[in-house]
Amino acid sequence: MEEEEEEEEEEETTESSVTLRDQISNLRTMAWEAYKRKPISHWILLVLSSAAMLIAFPASSLLSRVYYANGGTSKWIISWVSVAGWPLTALILLPTYFFCKTSPTPLNLKLTASYIMLGFLSAADNLMYAYAYAYLPASTASLLASSSLIFSALFGYVIVKNKVNASMINAIVIITAAMTIIALDSDSDRYGNITDRQYIMGFIWDILGSALHGLIFALSELVFVKLLGRRSFHVVLEQQVMVSLFAFLFTTIGVIANKDFQGMKSEANTFEGGAAAYYQVLIWGAITFQLGVLGGTAVLFLASTVLAGVLNAIRVPLTSIAAVILLHDPMSGFKILSMIITFWGFASYIYGSSSVSKVSSL
Repeated sequence: MEEEEEEEEEEETTESSVTLRDQISNLRTMAWEAYKRKPISHWILLVLSSAAMLIAFPASSLLSRVYYANGGTSKWIISWVSVAGWPLTALILLPTYFFCKTSPTPLNLKLTASYIMLGFLSAADNLMYAYAYAYLPASTASLLASSSLIFSALFGYVIVKNKVNASMINAIVIITAAMTIIALDSDSDRYGNITDRQYIMGFIWDILGSALHGLIFALSELVFVKLLGRRSFHVVLEQQVMVSLFAFLFTTIGVIANKDFQGMKSEANTFEGGAAAYYQVLIWGAITFQLGVLGGTAVLFLASTVLAGVLNAIRVPLTSIAAVILLHDPMSGFKILSMIITFWGFASYIYGSSSVSKVSSL
């Protein structure tokens, strides 16, 4: 009897190893077939776009914090920097009309009004995030900003009627728990020159900015569904250019009204590292933010929203770790736990999104 039991156990082990080998082999085959279906240029562009998301966005976040840590004070200037690089996107858009043999999407009253509204909301969103980075460590601000996934799902469900399943609801609960952990650990996460009130306001502005970001994402999708009716790379770039342009105009009005352009010279002179370092931080902040936006747009259309979600999930801990190493951000056990839980929430959301995509494609 014992020999028979041992033989059965060996057979079960062999079967499970064979199954695992088969799964690995199937994955390899699928990956190779996917690779062969696209030209090498597609994969090069996808790698570059992914790198832009993983490098440019964290760099932009860190530069915002560097600005405040070294003597910068203006929230309007940082929000203006976020959209000042919009001509870079326009420079990418223009060649697509020639090489892809497409024509610009004609503007009508509804589409123009939509772009103006989204531009205004984007300007407000950037200003909220500027307040967050003024009062919070970059690692904390980045973790809190990941809550935009919650609001994207909720607004997408309400406004665009996107499907939501159990995994996505689970992700919302998990990420909410991660944000609560950060709030409870505020004493070990605050810079010495930041008051309790400023920290709380930074926390609130970050959450509000994330909520507004989720609303903008849902409204942008609604514009495609209701007004454009098609999704192509150049159409998305057009929307990005127009929304960024109007956001730039609204933010510029705010900077002028607040007289922050006049204060840039004195701010540069008192900036730690000198005026040259001051202007480099602002210029590279504008460039990195736009490169991150372009990278995210390209990933969505070269691959899928699932891959974009995976890269966003990776970007959160990357930003936090980089902030700890380069800016010496405080990193408590609670923040590490929050980062792990956030990553888990992203994974659950990505799985849920993938399941919804598979069902809708059947």
